[in-house]
Amino acid sequence: MPNQIKSNSNSRVIIIQKLYSSIFNRDEIIVFPKHRFKKFIKDVVFGTIERDEVINDELLTLEKSYNLKKLDKIFIVIIKAAIFEFLYKSKTPMKIIIKEYLDASNYFLNSSQTKYLHSIIDKLGNKIRKNYE
Repeated sequence: MPNQIKSNSNSRVIIIQKLYSSIFNRDEIIVFPKHRFKKFIKDVVFGTIERDEVINDELLTLEKSYNLKKLDKIFIVIIKAAIFEFLYKSKTPMKIIIKEYLDASNYFLNSSQTKYLHSIIDKLGNKIRKNYE
């Protein structure tokens, strides 16, 4: 059953939307809605964009286990945002990051895709947090 939280109140949904739109509108200024977690949303969006090279290096470690070239762009956006948080939001517990992105993914993916996403970000989270703790 999809998440009952409104999509415009879920900070991770907004993050995913802004990152996805930045792929297709690179020259457009990103405008953020009024939100109680606006600073967090902006930090994750701009941080993910600015640290794209580091995040892509982490993604490459998955290529042996997952065929990333066949994944939709929305999948990659969600994974990149989660990687940013695993790397740079160390005070946020890994379980919270995973749960929040899985909940947010319900707005964009079907349940079988969400299970696959869970496998990917769980594996990444364990690897990243183990290496950086």
